[in-house]
Amino acid sequence: MKKTSRQLGADGETFACRYLEEKGYVLECRNYHTRTGEVDLIMRDGEWLVFIEVKTRTSDLYGHGCEAITPAKQRTIRRTALEYLHKRKEEHKLSPRFDVVVLTYRRSIPEPEVLHISHAF
Repeated sequence: MKKTSRQLGADGETFACRYLEEKGYVLECRNYHTRTGEVDLIMRDGEWLVFIEVKTRTSDLYGHGCEAITPAKQRTIRRTALEYLHKRKEEHKLSPRFDVVVLTYRRSIPEPEVLHISHAF
């Protein structure tokens, strides 16, 4: 049975979270929502508090996942990150950073192709 785009996205976020944890990142928050927007993953990476946008695709038919992170989407993520930092200013002295993880599932391989862009915007 084919997954819905919501299921595919949730599975992608779970995969990305595990992938980054294996690289030493520590999960702070998942699917942080405010009235201005959402950040998929917020993780600590050494001196950085990383706000991560995850894009999951099954093909490049409609463009690469990176292309979906438009300047407007970047502004939304930044605003949401600022709200997160403002609400937690006493507990976070880490520098913020914005990363992108693009996962592309192909039929021929069980694991997705992973493109992790650190300091993406």
